[in-house]
Amino acid sequence: MLPRPYRTEARMAPLAEPFSLRVADAELADLRDRIARARLPDQAPEPPWTYGTDVDYLRDLLGHWRDGFDWRAQEAALNAFPQFRAPLHDIDLHFLHVTGEGPSPMPLLLSHGWPGSVFEFLDLIPRLTQPSRFGGEAADAFTVVAPSLPGYGLSFRPGQPRFGIEAIADCLADLMTEVLGYRRFAAQGGDWGGFVASRLGAAHAEKMIGIHLNLLAVRRDPTMVASPTEEERRYLGELTEFLREETGYQWIQGTRPQTLAFGLNDSPAGLAAWIVEKFRAWTDNDGTPDSALDRDRMLANISLYWFTGCIGASFHPYHARMHGPWPIPATVYVPMGYCQFPKEILRPPRSLAARTYTDMADIRWWWTIAAAPAAL
Repeated sequence: MLPRPYRTEARMAPLAEPFSLRVADAELADLRDRIARARLPDQAPEPPWTYGTDVDYLRDLLGHWRDGFDWRAQEAALNAFPQFRAPLHDIDLHFLHVTGEGPSPMPLLLSHGWPGSVFEFLDLIPRLTQPSRFGGEAADAFTVVAPSLPGYGLSFRPGQPRFGIEAIADCLADLMTEVLGYRRFAAQGGDWGGFVASRLGAAHAEKMIGIHLNLLAVRRDPTMVASPTEEERRYLGELTEFLREETGYQWIQGTRPQTLAFGLNDSPAGLAAWIVEKFRAWTDNDGTPDSALDRDRMLANISLYWFTGCIGASFHPYHARMHGPWPIPATVYVPMGYCQFPKEILRPPRSLAARTYTDMADIRWWWTIAAAPAAL
């Protein structure tokens, strides 16, 4: 257990207001009508998913989205947690703030990525805030703060400023310290959330207890090692393949985000196809994302992008990344833990991670999972 000085009581700033999500019935009806009018492309004469999202899969998913999916149930699941909005850095930042059990729960910031949202965390939060319900100890509880990243979901409104990783990290640091009153806190992230947590460790180290990652912010250069070890050679091969076959979305989102946003903001079929292809590519599934993700929770995530109209703004970290410096310019000098899942996008070896996350001694915990864990 960490010493008590690391753990503080929160003080909610007066400007933070309780929030509850309620999408208008007219918007639900409009979504169903648009899905019913969707004009799908033909299926190319190759195996499914060869060129992107499979047409038959998407047709079935759209049918469920239109006729079987219960948005109100997903909305209620989100609203079961305490939510707030606070004016911060010229936007209204949305966040969940769930107090943990026990005498001094550690404040923990959870950051999602793209194309994610706070819906990813709904099954995880009770395990962190109430570990005694799941066979753990109350003394190990966290108080969870899970924001919608600036520009994403409920932290978006039309015309607001766009945020890159550096600006997101600064905004979330102020959420934790200025709005919620935590002197120090921990952070967990994957995807862009991993970059946010790493940036917090580099730029706001004095505020951090430590960071935990499931995606490492390691530079993506296949020539970074002159004489690679066998493990490093394996990773550099994976990286070369990733850069060749899996980065098309990054180039369009990073160079022409506005143009892409027209189609995805107007067509639920287009939005679902764009996002579902990533859920399939980035999860440990048997060929369709449904085997790794609950279909309704996946549609809740896509629906949140649709109802908030945030897809264009959500691309901005890619544009900022392509047109600015690497967002983790300094060494990360805070305690770090890492969990490597078998189907993670990229899996750098510890020797390369140590170039960013200080040295071997300061990577406090490194866990490699050989197979997909059981569902929560």
